[in-house]
Amino acid sequence: MDRLQLKFNRNPQLKAKFEQERTAFTRAIKAGGYRRSGEPDHSNSRTAYIIPVVFHIVLTNPAAVTDSSIMAQLDVLNKSFSGTNADTARIPSYFKPLFGKTEIQFCLAQQTPDGEGTSGIERIKTTQNTFSPDNDAVKHAANGGANSWSPKRYYNVWLCSLSSGILGYATFPSDSGTPDEQGVVVDYRSLPGGSLTNYNTGKTLPHETGHYLNLFHIWGDDKGECTGSDEVGDTPNQTDATRGCTNGIKTDACTPGGNGIMYQNYMDYSFDSCLVMFTKEQVARMESALLAYRSSLISSNACTQPVLKNYDARLSSIDQPAQRLCTSLFTPVVSIQNKGSQILTSLDISTQIDNGPITSYTWKGSLAYLASSVVTLNSINTIVGIHTLTIYVSNPDNNTDENLANDTISSTIQFYNPVKNVSESFEGSVFPPPGWDIQNPDNFITWKRVTGVSKTGTASVMIENFSYTSVGSKDDLRLPNVTLQNVDSAFLSFQVAAAAYSDVNAANNIWDTLEVLASTDCGQTYTGLYKKYGRELVTRTAATTTFFTPNASEWRKDSINLAPYLGQGNVLLTFRNTAGYENNIYLDDVNVRTVVINPNLKRLGFLATPNPTSGIIAVQFYPLPTNLRALQVYNIAGQKLTEVNVASGQAGNYYQLDITRYSAGTYIVRAVFTDRVITSKILKF
Repeated sequence: MDRLQLKFNRNPQLKAKFEQERTAFTRAIKAGGYRRSGEPDHSNSRTAYIIPVVFHIVLTNPAAVTDSSIMAQLDVLNKSFSGTNADTARIPSYFKPLFGKTEIQFCLAQQTPDGEGTSGIERIKTTQNTFSPDNDAVKHAANGGANSWSPKRYYNVWLCSLSSGILGYATFPSDSGTPDEQGVVVDYRSLPGGSLTNYNTGKTLPHETGHYLNLFHIWGDDKGECTGSDEVGDTPNQTDATRGCTNGIKTDACTPGGNGIMYQNYMDYSFDSCLVMFTKEQVARMESALLAYRSSLISSNACTQPVLKNYDARLSSIDQPAQRLCTSLFTPVVSIQNKGSQILTSLDISTQIDNGPITSYTWKGSLAYLASSVVTLNSINTIVGIHTLTIYVSNPDNNTDENLANDTISSTIQFYNPVKNVSESFEGSVFPPPGWDIQNPDNFITWKRVTGVSKTGTASVMIENFSYTSVGSKDDLRLPNVTLQNVDSAFLSFQVAAAAYSDVNAANNIWDTLEVLASTDCGQTYTGLYKKYGRELVTRTAATTTFFTPNASEWRKDSINLAPYLGQGNVLLTFRNTAGYENNIYLDDVNVRTVVINPNLKRLGFLATPNPTSGIIAVQFYPLPTNLRALQVYNIAGQKLTEVNVASGQAGNYYQLDITRYSAGTYIVRAVFTDRVITSKILKF
């Protein structure tokens, strides 16, 4: 609940929605609840609800959790829900009439989302020693965790080492969490036989599963005020969580008499040895939540062994091209897999861009069941714009493919010619603008255009780190390819506005980070040009615990010299946000400016133009002059007409001299250095 409260603190609308849903669901329960067709109520004999479970073991040494430990944990979970644990004998006689037994049972998944056989146990080796309950990094492979299996088909359980002394946490059915994060996280040391003293008989998972099925803590999370509720009528009111384990009647300020509080309930914090029961109304609430919010789990076929077909070729992935093309000609690369029982020796692979002509390729080889191969297809051309690339396989060994569901993959690709300059203020309604693109690996919060917030004009782009709970996730906003051939200088500049939820002076904090990266190989590899976070990034120094929207004075212009990339051809520049769950970052007025220097100026190092002139003389130097002391204009008679003095160390590349008030004729422009004088003759008409 503490983790959920953190979300509410940042998003009051989320809390309002959650409370509204909580009230509506509780009313529905009191009105009779949710039930399967033909089942009159929750007290009669019913068909069991079977839920497929996948355990993601995410540890530096995932082998530390054995299959037998998982089976022991699953047994405790099932017996806790069916009320058949031997320790139900600890239920006191006065609570036995309230003892509830669910029809919910859990089975290890027997097939993966791709239809392959599995044990329901996935082991992921990570470099993260611990995971924080304040974010969901453990649920994302990109952040050192493991991606969920389809939450509509599987109950996802992540086992890891949790920091801060937390045993576990769960997503409620109505907490508006991202779909791919639904499930529970449990400290692996709480499994039966684990190392967490008093919390190592496997009772943490039943507790978190209760939350997953819409149960609240038995004390109502009201900080001892006796006014909160767990929305269940047959659990006694309770002041706070129970610590330790006791015997007999235990009373408190909320239930000072009678049979006392129900410290034996799975939704309390007692030692594992004390947790022995759900109540009947808790059972009704969980089963109703399952039917109302998570009914797809009980219709899932994930607990059945996959049926092996004779001819089943799978297109596993499109490995190339990536989303961004840097040339119109590209060569697709795909991965194929034999999912059929027969050895695969030939396969047709077809490629199509949008609704254009189909290009076919016949693969030859030999793949046994579940074997894979990487295939390079024929090169094809595309035109400028955004396109849909579709690739599909057919005719395995000249037979009809018996599973069409895994034959086709479509992806979005784009090709635009490189540009010489970029000037983008995001005023157009199309986003990303032509030539730009976004990379959003977790398909969650990413860069977006907003109006009414800007440095100039009426629009800018932002990323909503205020709501981005997936700490460590990276999102890229990529500029059009820029050509830096045959230019003498180039700069990237942009306006940025940012704030932090935390005090910018906080030590050891995880911050939102903004980077600018450059790639010369079309995004395959990147080099960092700019990286700011915390105090260096923010434009509002005070901690901002509400949604950050910058005012006109809370923007800063940052600039990057692109000199290292001059002459290297096309360069892909990228803004990368790494989420720290702090606050929002905004960008506006993104410009890439290239400069081509007059070849005469490059050759001579000093140029006075135009020549002839009507009176205003532009004096340019290349490169930046050192030891320049003055600029002077003399007439043909040797008289000094005007002079601009230059302070030591203050020389620039450009100056203006004015001889408008003088008559037509020939004049001498002199650049005076400490060690020399350069002259240039100029005509005035």
